Amino acid sequence: MTTHAHIESWLTDMDGVLVHEEHAIPGAAEFLGALQERGLRFQVLTNNSIYTPRDLRARLLASGIDVPEECIWTSALATASFLAEQRPGGSAYVIGEAGLTTALYEAGYTMTQRDPDYVVLGETRTYSFEAITRAIRLVESGARFIATNPDVSGPSVEGTLPATGSVAALITAATGRKPYYVGKPNPLMMRTALNRIEAHSEHTVMIGDRMDTDVVSGLEAGLRTILVQTGSTRPHQVELFPYRPTRVVDSIADVVPLVAERAPRVGRDEGSASAMSRVEDGTG
Repeated sequence: MTTHAHIESWLTDMDGVLVHEEHAIPGAAEFLGALQERGLRFQVLTNNSIYTPRDLRARLLASGIDVPEECIWTSALATASFLAEQRPGGSAYVIGEAGLTTALYEAGYTMTQRDPDYVVLGETRTYSFEAITRAIRLVESGARFIATNPDVSGPSVEGTLPATGSVAALITAATGRKPYYVGKPNPLMMRTALNRIEAHSEHTVMIGDRMDTDVVSGLEAGLRTILVQTGSTRPHQVELFPYRPTRVVDSIADVVPLVAERAPRVGRDEGSASAMSRVEDGTG
């Protein structure tokens, strides 16, 4: 990662950065508009495997944010991409919803309950004890264990809900087999997003609201990182981690002016170098 590189592409988390409880966070639409106005490549990332990109686009539109489907990268899509590379045309027993099953189907996978190559665990609104029991028995019989993301809980109107990580822990306790998690904080999700838009890590920034997923995976993928304080990680918690983001800002609104300042400028290499020095030391 070079100090004087300009920013050609952006990765950003969705919940806690662009939206919060179905409402757009101030500055989100302006940030995305600034990227599109300058023709900069970007991807909106989420560990949520429940929804398809079409579903998520509709959700974002309802909040006033316009993101093309092809600019949305979910842990379900990353999981399907990973499995298609590992075992093309394979089979899987899936615990999950349309976001995951559709991604696997489009990657050429067959869904089956009999002797699958993989047990793939994702998010679902209602985890079935019968489905979990079947997953345990299939893993015991030799199926490889994959999970979309390690989040142990998620929010709902009624309160906290168990998420993929909690159910994965149950299956691990019963089988002694740990899953391979594809979503954040695995830097694989960042790298696949970069590959999708033909971007390079030294010219890309990751924006997130969580130190333990967004920032660490961005760092491990070789990206500069920006932490916004509109989501999970609170300001006083940043110092508790053994690593730091490149920059900490209040919200996505503070990133909007950085898009223009750090964008590539033909024939303005010296100015770009000076601007990038400021994003590294946080003085810009």
